[in-house]
Amino acid sequence: MEPGVGAAQHIRQVLLFFVFLEGSSVLATTWRYSVPEEMETGSSIANIIKDMDVGDLAARGARVIFDDYQPYLRLELETGNLLLNEKLDREALCSSSEPCILHFQVLLENPLQFFQAELLIEDINDHTPTFLEKLIFLNISESATPGTSFQMDDAQDLDIGMNGIQNYSISPNPYFYLKLKDSGKGRRYPELVLVRSLDREKEASISLILTAMDGGSLPRSGTVLVQVVVLDVNDNAPEFERTLYEVQVPENSSVDSLVIKVSATDLDSGINGEISYSFSHISRDVQKTFEIHPTSGEVRLKRLLDFEVIQSYTINIQAIDGGGLSGKSAIIVQVTDVNDNPPEIVITSLMSSIPENGLSEMVVAVFSLRDQDSGENGRMMCSIEDKLPFLLKPTFKNFYTLVTEHPLDRESRAEYNITVMISDLGTPRLTTQHTITVHISDINDNAPAFTQTTYTMFVRENNSPALHIGTISATDSDLGSNAHITYSLLPPQDQRLALTSLISINADNGQLFALRALDYETLQAFEFRVGATDRGSPALSSQALVRVVVLDDNDNAPFVLYPMQNASAPCTELLPRAAEPGYLVTKVVAVDRDSGQNAWLSFQLLKATEPGLFSVWAHNGEVRTTRLLSERDVPKHRLLLLVKDNGDPPRSASVTLHLLVVDGFSQPYLPLPEVAHDSTQVDEEALTLYLVIALASVSSLFLLSVLLFVGVRLCRRARAASLSGYSEPDGHFSGHLVDVSGAGTLSQSYQYEVCLTGMSDSNDIRFLKPVSQP
Repeated sequence: MEPGVGAAQHIRQVLLFFVFLEGSSVLATTWRYSVPEEMETGSSIANIIKDMDVGDLAARGARVIFDDYQPYLRLELETGNLLLNEKLDREALCSSSEPCILHFQVLLENPLQFFQAELLIEDINDHTPTFLEKLIFLNISESATPGTSFQMDDAQDLDIGMNGIQNYSISPNPYFYLKLKDSGKGRRYPELVLVRSLDREKEASISLILTAMDGGSLPRSGTVLVQVVVLDVNDNAPEFERTLYEVQVPENSSVDSLVIKVSATDLDSGINGEISYSFSHISRDVQKTFEIHPTSGEVRLKRLLDFEVIQSYTINIQAIDGGGLSGKSAIIVQVTDVNDNPPEIVITSLMSSIPENGLSEMVVAVFSLRDQDSGENGRMMCSIEDKLPFLLKPTFKNFYTLVTEHPLDRESRAEYNITVMISDLGTPRLTTQHTITVHISDINDNAPAFTQTTYTMFVRENNSPALHIGTISATDSDLGSNAHITYSLLPPQDQRLALTSLISINADNGQLFALRALDYETLQAFEFRVGATDRGSPALSSQALVRVVVLDDNDNAPFVLYPMQNASAPCTELLPRAAEPGYLVTKVVAVDRDSGQNAWLSFQLLKATEPGLFSVWAHNGEVRTTRLLSERDVPKHRLLLLVKDNGDPPRSASVTLHLLVVDGFSQPYLPLPEVAHDSTQVDEEALTLYLVIALASVSSLFLLSVLLFVGVRLCRRARAASLSGYSEPDGHFSGHLVDVSGAGTLSQSYQYEVCLTGMSDSNDIRFLKPVSQP
């Protein structure tokens, strides 16, 4: 069993155990702590390990929860110290309520356990007494007798107890002294007592300074100016119809709505009988919430009421006539509750991520419900959506646990948004929805999958090194490192293939690169396998086949096999003067190492000594005559041919043919002078004429010896032909046959005799002629 699953089941068991067996013992003991207000944040107020004996707080998932779910304290799990999370203001938290107690619980999740506790906020003297008015007007009739007391507005102090207002004083004067009177609710208010009779004609007004002092260790005080106006005699004070008014007001009453209308009467007439209404000795809350019309006595709302904050108000009112006499009464306003607060949900514990292979009934969240209304308005119901693999289980005191119904699959659904719906039983019903998002954490249960089982990539030969030739791709339905794929080359099955010197792969994105230039003529295609491995534990992997096809480039020029162009002297072909048109003079044989159209060769005659006499077949390189030879045609011919492939761009090679026109193969083979190519480029026809004249001048001297030599050679050749089927020169010539049957562009088999001079050290080719097969 995995640790997270066991802990979740243990929490569920403890929750059920507390519900059915120990629910009543949760509130058996209440721990009480106190702290002065305004204490610095981070101050320690207690140690719950020593007080409650709860063991390892971190292991048990301890936390502090206040009734209003505010984080006033934080729990230091390592030491067990309860620390202030913020400065506490007693007046903001409890107003004038005494004592100021914040209720909270210490929650232990594993196993689930509650401890009730209270935090008493002690008051400090941090507020100065203040009067609601900056100037107090006091109208006193001159007929007032000594000993008459006049009530004045008291000061307000947000502090309580000894830090509240303890005493009042009046500035020295000959007419009045100050007396404190108890209101019966723990508050005292000042009264001015007349010492001697007033005489308006002598002194129409008297200015006094009233001082309020609190009882703090460092006393604070506030003052107000009292202006006493001496009035003429007024012997009847106003009187209210009732000494106490009681009224109930719904908390949803609108602003400026009528609360109550009060009325008072005065038996005096004239200005002494004109009554004005006002509040007397009211608190700040009353002053902010209510207002009274000075002539009609209508009390109206200045702001909205809130039953959950204040349930009742006591309003002291007075009616003052024009002579300064007053009558007093009070209004008690009871605020009635309405269903104006929707239910609230507070998440106590939440597992935002759970493993996809988790067991059933794993605790996902622990939460509680709250409604500030009372009665039926505060009762609540809770539910979640149907068709979700989760269950909602109630525990106690409006606490619920959200658990899984069965194991989950992240690849089917990676996230659940669970809407918790809470409704109260008030009229009308108020509903709250809260969404809990649960992420399903991944485990490595899916291997990478290639987008193709076989990849075919094409690269043209002579590529630049590090060329990107293609990309392989695999996907993994897992998440995070379980889906992080690393690509690699696998060892080739053919050990002769040096794969690591040909191909490299980017391990992160699967891009394949050619490490060096490829040569189609050496390697046309090769294949290898690649692997994709995730980073899960344990890691999962898959394989795919990659085939790389090398495309041919036209990087080889045609190579002429025949006639050979590397000899020190050119080879000369013999052409009978009686040759018919179309006579095959010779055939140029060439090959190209490239393939396809890059190896399709064509032949072209670029230059000839006698234009129009010869032609070359474009597709097989055969050189043929186009007409009969005449006596005017020169005996020596030089042809320049071009061999070109069909690549883009095309490559070519040139070949030079030397032809000698003879009357027959029986005439002596005369050695041809070598063709010279000098920088002056002498005209070939003129050179031929000079050579003929030179030969004619010396032929008469050697004619007899030549005829004798030729006759001997012809006889030997005839004997050799009768034995072997072809003639072979001997004597001073060495014969070699070059077989070009089926090579290059030859369409049929031919044999040529290559004659070399026997006396030459360089073995120069002197002539070559076809020999027919027997």
